[in-house]
Amino acid sequence: MKRTILILALVMAVAMPAMAADMDLAKKSTLQSILKAGKLRVGMEPGYMPFEMQDKQSRIVGFDVDMARVMAKEMGVELELVPTAWDGIIGSLLTDKFDIIMSGMTVTQSRNLKVNFADPYIIVGQTILINKSLEGKVKSYKDLNDPKYTVTSKLGTTGEQAVKDLIPRAKYKSFETEPEAALEVINGKADAFVYDLPYCAVFFAQKGAGKLVFLDEPFTFEPLGWAIKQGDPDFLNWLNNFLSQVKGDGRYDRIYSKWITGNEWLKEVQ
Repeated sequence: MKRTILILALVMAVAMPAMAADMDLAKKSTLQSILKAGKLRVGMEPGYMPFEMQDKQSRIVGFDVDMARVMAKEMGVELELVPTAWDGIIGSLLTDKFDIIMSGMTVTQSRNLKVNFADPYIIVGQTILINKSLEGKVKSYKDLNDPKYTVTSKLGTTGEQAVKDLIPRAKYKSFETEPEAALEVINGKADAFVYDLPYCAVFFAQKGAGKLVFLDEPFTFEPLGWAIKQGDPDFLNWLNNFLSQVKGDGRYDRIYSKWITGNEWLKEVQ
């Protein structure tokens, strides 16, 4: 009996510090600070159609915005959107300018060294818009891998990385925004624009008729995920459970149908 009591005492002595550490970690979670402040601060760059963009009234709208609204509602807090330049968005998260990045961010190993990602909420890949004059000549990214072609994309994105990795022989021009890079092709100053499928599809529908050819078969695999600070298992757990719930109860499908497969929203942003 004494031996049993001694063993239990030893187990408790080992377990109690661990339990205390877990409780302390939970108290430090971003989730708790969100609830305490009564506000979910979401960092995003409003220039990536159809995920986040400005409408005619200069309001930020899009797929990620609607998901953020549902998320804030489930938390019982207000939503604050924090427009942020893409090249500084991870740094802004790490310096507590906002609580989470919801901005069409592709999950990459290099980014994962700096932040944690929730489970992917959508899968996209790189596609290509080519100048109409190249129709039939350029049928895939492989055909562009030639010094005679000039390819554009947005600075600091996986589109840029795909060009550098898979189309290294082509001349490459980077731009601060997606529209600038795509318009370079329309204006005949570049041959092709490489970017995520949803954006290319929207841009083609808006401005590509008779000017561009859309090579819509993705040539990369890219999951998009919400990014948070490292070392926050409670917030990560909540986000994954939230995503599972909205995908199961139909809310995700309604948002997907509105922004990804639908195009009624285009008239509100053009």
